[in-house]
Amino acid sequence: MSKTFRAWKIDEPLLLPPVVQEFVAKDHLARFVLNLVREEIELAEITASYDSDRGQPPFDPVMMTALLLYSYCCGIYASRRIAKACRERVDFMSIVGFDAPDFRTVSEFRRRHLKALGALFKQILHLCETAGLVKLGHVALDGTKVKANASKHKAMSYERMEKRAAELEAEVARWLKVAEASDAAEDKLYGADKTGEEMPDWVADKKRRAERIRKAKAELEAEAKAAAEAKLKAAAEAQQQREAEGRKKPGRQAAPPSTTPDPKAQKNFTDPESRIMKSKDGFVQAYNAQIVVDSQAQIIVAQDVTQSPVDSGQLVPMTDAIETNLGRKPGQVSADAGYCSEANLEALENRSIDGYVATGRARDAVDGNVKGGDGDAPGAPEPASASRPEAEPKPEAEPKSAAAPTRVEAMRAKIKAGGHASPYRLPEPVFGQIKQARGFRQFLLRGFANVRGEWSIVCTAHNLLKLAQGWTPSAALPRTA
Repeated sequence: MSKTFRAWKIDEPLLLPPVVQEFVAKDHLARFVLNLVREEIELAEITASYDSDRGQPPFDPVMMTALLLYSYCCGIYASRRIAKACRERVDFMSIVGFDAPDFRTVSEFRRRHLKALGALFKQILHLCETAGLVKLGHVALDGTKVKANASKHKAMSYERMEKRAAELEAEVARWLKVAEASDAAEDKLYGADKTGEEMPDWVADKKRRAERIRKAKAELEAEAKAAAEAKLKAAAEAQQQREAEGRKKPGRQAAPPSTTPDPKAQKNFTDPESRIMKSKDGFVQAYNAQIVVDSQAQIIVAQDVTQSPVDSGQLVPMTDAIETNLGRKPGQVSADAGYCSEANLEALENRSIDGYVATGRARDAVDGNVKGGDGDAPGAPEPASASRPEAEPKPEAEPKSAAAPTRVEAMRAKIKAGGHASPYRLPEPVFGQIKQARGFRQFLLRGFANVRGEWSIVCTAHNLLKLAQGWTPSAALPRTA
């Protein structure tokens, strides 16, 4: 209902209050996000779940989607901080009006529609392409370790699991024996409505922890067995190929892979699907977040999360994801030394993509220096628990000739010949914008599927910011240079 304010002076007319959307300027990001979600984004998967008339009317799902996307653009991720901003900040009020949702509503909406919210990445990406911000002339691939919502101190090694589980089970057995001997005293202590046989909370906690340790131990054993079987299968296929080509594997035959876990292999009890990974900050409980960035306007054209601490297995699926998302291949792809292998370079050749993959440290790529290293921590050793794919044969181990260098050697010469004019580049500025400027350094959610959805929203927010800078919402056309 419209109201008027009393005028300060008798001779002045009564003034109407401003509409809540007028709290921010017409070109403000909050207005852009809200209008974009209302007019350009398809939210049928989310809105269809609110067809029922039972219960209290829900908050408008279009408004809630715009609120979450705008919050991620502003670097605000926790539901309590989002709810607080809706009560205190005019830019957030311009989206939710004066009916601010509480933090439980925000958290539940994100949890309930996480998959659908993550799928918005493709829609925003296509809008960026329509706005002329995606060229696919050159894309850059890289990964970064993002901390999981779990402490590495909540992990336990396989070697320690058996010992600790036995200790806990023995301790529980002693307590149960004492409890059975004191049934009469417990009847008096607990009252007539209790049998006296109830297990005390402190006993139940120990028992549950022992069960969790046994479960984690069994999971490590299953993972080790699966990894050994996969390695044997890959070795058998490689042997068949060598026999078909009339080649022999140099050196002594390798010992068969062990089906038992490494004694130092760890399992985290807070987020069992996260992994101990080496980063610039040391060993952290984390996931490996991957992005491919178009060099034209730093638009993320493909993204994913992996549990592997190494990047080598991600070049092919991430490159293929570009074509899945946009229907076409990039002209050039650059990546750091963590993605360099004979198989990866061959895969780029087979896809007719011009590759620039460093064969040494990323900072030495334009100089042609040969140094091993990973994109996040060059030259750093992997933790004992890391599951590394089968290593590619070193170029020196292959028969070489001047007429037929290995692909790695050819790539090294290619980048060195280009020097500083080489198109080799990395998407590190985008990671800086996400982790430094917007403060996303740790996942809020737990579990591999949830983390993938959350990373997709983070990347969607990044593209949304780039779209707001390069698109005129009123005309719905790309801005001219």
